[in-house]
Amino acid sequence: MNWMDQAGVSPELQNEMERFRKRFDKESVPEGIRGVQEPPRFHYLGKEILEKAICALLCEKNLLLAGPKATGKNVLAENLAWIFGRPSWNVSFHVNVDASYLIGTDTFDGEKVVFRPGPIYQCAQYGGFSILDEINMAKNEAMAVLHATLDYRRILEVSGYDRITLHPATRFIGTMNYGYAGTRELNEALGSRFLVLQMPVITEKQLTHLLKAEYPEISKAMCRQLCAIFYELDGKAENAEISPRAVDLRGLLDAVALMKLGLSPLDACDMGLSNKVFDSTERAIVHDVIAARVPKSWN
Repeated sequence: MNWMDQAGVSPELQNEMERFRKRFDKESVPEGIRGVQEPPRFHYLGKEILEKAICALLCEKNLLLAGPKATGKNVLAENLAWIFGRPSWNVSFHVNVDASYLIGTDTFDGEKVVFRPGPIYQCAQYGGFSILDEINMAKNEAMAVLHATLDYRRILEVSGYDRITLHPATRFIGTMNYGYAGTRELNEALGSRFLVLQMPVITEKQLTHLLKAEYPEISKAMCRQLCAIFYELDGKAENAEISPRAVDLRGLLDAVALMKLGLSPLDACDMGLSNKVFDSTERAIVHDVIAARVPKSWN
């Protein structure tokens, strides 16, 4: 809980989470089907967002994290599962995700036909946190089977087998980003089953903390210039001077990894940021922003 103290999460909420963990700690999850339950690589440090998310989950509500890329939606979802002490199942939606993928399907084990449970079934049975990634890419017929699961009924219908009541620790966290290819308007019936958090863009203080945590040896000057590049590109994207492709936090971190191995900072930033823009005019603008901040003499 040390990093939660650093983030400023109130002691009252931390005490409530501790009670939640103690309530369900003694319930074991079979090793063979255990969901991901490892310490998150990154810590989410936004106090207000953390407290709002924790309150929603303590009240047994489903949570939808909405916002542009580089706002830490998946990082926050992983952090929440970890601090609540629950295993998590991640479902990344695409056109082939259907009801049988989510709930489970019949399969042949070599001797007989058996039911192979899906991630939603296992999450409901063992009290996990289900992270529904890019939920607005899901087909309506796939998510319709979860309507009774996500509302006050908290039941899961398994066609031809059984109806199960959700474990009291089960929670659902959706993430969504308008603007990606393949996304659509969220179904109104589905949207009403979530409390929604609009995720803010990472602050300069948080970005500096992230860079120094990942690469402790980075110089203050380099860290300051990389932050300036990120926010200058973000400003140009907001003003429609460039597309949002270059405002890529993952790309920025990847560029620093290349620098650590000896690649020049300018070339590393081009690979991580400017080369992700495929329009030549936009790419030149992004490159100029980087070149103005990163001298060729830097190594």
